Amino acid sequence: MANPTIQLVNALRETANRLRNGAQYSWGNHGACNCGNLIQVVTKFSKGEILSYAHTGIGEWTELSQEFCPGTNAPLSLIISKLQDIGLTPTDIHHIEYLTDREVLQQLPGGFRWLKRNSKEDAIVYFETFANLLEEKLVQHIKVDISTITRVNATNQKELVPA
Repeated sequence: MANPTIQLVNALRETANRLRNGAQYSWGNHGACNCGNLIQVVTKFSKGEILSYAHTGIGEWTELSQEFCPGTNAPLSLIISKLQDIGLTPTDIHHIEYLTDREVLQQLPGGFRWLKRNSKEDAIVYFETFANLLEEKLVQHIKVDISTITRVNATNQKELVPA
């Protein structure tokens, strides 16, 4: 499972919103597929730029992410490193492209079901569910020092919350 980060949660949500609002979707196009749409959000590259960079490698995003070399400054390496910088692993990239992470699928509204990798609607619900799952993981790791929490009482005076 991806490393939960605020940047990743925001990117997943923005990708879902862009798709819902009419962003081009074409599963067979590296620049407009599930990963391609996420990469547009993360890198600000156009789908055309992503397509041309992806064609410097061989295969789908699954294979491209596995063969990535962080030592080069090639655009394809830049794309994969940007995805990793926000918390994704090559396995996550595979799951995003095929909508197959079982932990995400378990959390789908209405319960577990298999999604179609080439369905815009399924991609939207997957991105949203993945974002919600990662956000829950982030919240679980927030530590609050209750001794520093204050509240405003009825007379508009700040007071410490009793432990």
